[in-house]
Amino acid sequence: MTALPAAFSTAVEARLAAYDAERIGLRIWEKDHTVWKPDPTEITDRLGWLGAPGSMLDDVDQLIRVASDADSAGYKNVMLLGMGGSSLAPEVFASCFGPRGGMARLHVLDTTDPAQILATHEAAPPDQALYLVASKSGGTIETLSQYHFFRAQFSDARRFMAITDPGSKLEALARDDRFFRTFHNDPDIGGRYSALSLFGIVPAVLMGIDIEGTLARGTSMARDCGPAVSAADNPGAWLGVVLGEAALAGRDKLTIVLPERLRSFGWWIEQLIAESTGKEGTGILPVEGEAPGAPELYGDDRVFVVYGEHSWVDALADAGHPVVRYPEFDEPGLGAEFYRWEYATAVACWILGVNPFDQPNVQEAKDATARMLEGGNPVDDAGASAADVLGTVSRGDYIALCAFAPRDDAHGRLLEDARERLRRRYGVPVTVGYGPRYLHSTGQLHKGGPNTGVFLQIVTPDEVDIEIPGRDYTFAGLKRAQADGELASLLARGRRVARLTAEELAELAAQA
Repeated sequence: MTALPAAFSTAVEARLAAYDAERIGLRIWEKDHTVWKPDPTEITDRLGWLGAPGSMLDDVDQLIRVASDADSAGYKNVMLLGMGGSSLAPEVFASCFGPRGGMARLHVLDTTDPAQILATHEAAPPDQALYLVASKSGGTIETLSQYHFFRAQFSDARRFMAITDPGSKLEALARDDRFFRTFHNDPDIGGRYSALSLFGIVPAVLMGIDIEGTLARGTSMARDCGPAVSAADNPGAWLGVVLGEAALAGRDKLTIVLPERLRSFGWWIEQLIAESTGKEGTGILPVEGEAPGAPELYGDDRVFVVYGEHSWVDALADAGHPVVRYPEFDEPGLGAEFYRWEYATAVACWILGVNPFDQPNVQEAKDATARMLEGGNPVDDAGASAADVLGTVSRGDYIALCAFAPRDDAHGRLLEDARERLRRRYGVPVTVGYGPRYLHSTGQLHKGGPNTGVFLQIVTPDEVDIEIPGRDYTFAGLKRAQADGELASLLARGRRVARLTAEELAELAAQA
């Protein structure tokens, strides 16, 4: 049962009334940019997600035929090359519910780590693989680098399909290389709001997900979040008000509790919330995948959103923490939850006064990488030790473990062990992200949000490397440039950051 402390509940009720009085719902659906900012840039042309599930229902039959053709051609694996909003929703579909009915297995590749690329390549033999290149702009360096590597394995591009915006660089590449198919997404949908557009639905249908049911539930949630629905009855607006008011009250650490089988849904929420809210010195930090703990482990900067039954959560509500509860959802229900969170995030950004649809500091990270690749000075020392920066941790802070390493079981165990030990030692939330994946997600919040983060960047040496056809750098070189560029950006913004190896992290955690 949802539990909100009395004082906090009063603030929520007042904001719900303001939502209605200021006609926020109607203005959002009318694409009124002044809900967020006086400047319409990257707002009026980023609201196509509002009607996406209903629009996509019209394409269901065509998409099912595409999936049937792929299945008939014998493709047992689909390799998705994409980053951020192009990869996270497909990964949720794949890890939570797919594949179904003997359809293809989806492999999501959102890294520049050469060892992980080779491992994924081996898991999806080229003679049985269909390659899906997904990028809104078509200029994402990771995705293009991956494409050039896999394209070199074949004499032609008949195994490749693209999802992109009309007129993008990827559309031109797909035309010139004669891809099997190009899907043109609605250009008025930004990447992290694209779960119920072609970016999420094409990979889902290829692995046999019930997209008709998923989109129907998404359409139903869109109606529930409609322009004439009062805030108290609007599931997206209500959640957005809770999140926004919690952040204003200092509870800006959104802790997401999920059943293990739905864990990857937290990764998608993480990007949506962090990249949308984390700018102009404010923001909401999503904390996903954290091990359960007793109430005394959590400070007064937390708000909890819980799916399913977790008995340990009752004690949190009893201790006075805001706890929002939802039932565990099924496969079609994912469509409703995607939409709930998209709408809620837009509403939370109205409260925080930020543009939910831009990502200025993500571009900053891309620019820093480009400088490093062009001969910028590598950063060998952050200027402080991990012990030094951890010594600055105080109430209201968080620790971020940012690993430029393969996303595999060994590194996962290391990072989760360090996470739990550091949380107990310092009494603050600890998040885990893999680079460059997190640069398209929490990286925006790290640089654009409040200066409450302490960053430990873990960089592993590369025992193998891969040439990138047509480029004068390798995947290991690109990965290092991304780590160096991110470190330089954090230092330039006065963030507390240190670089260390995996072995040094293990030693540090053992001493915590």
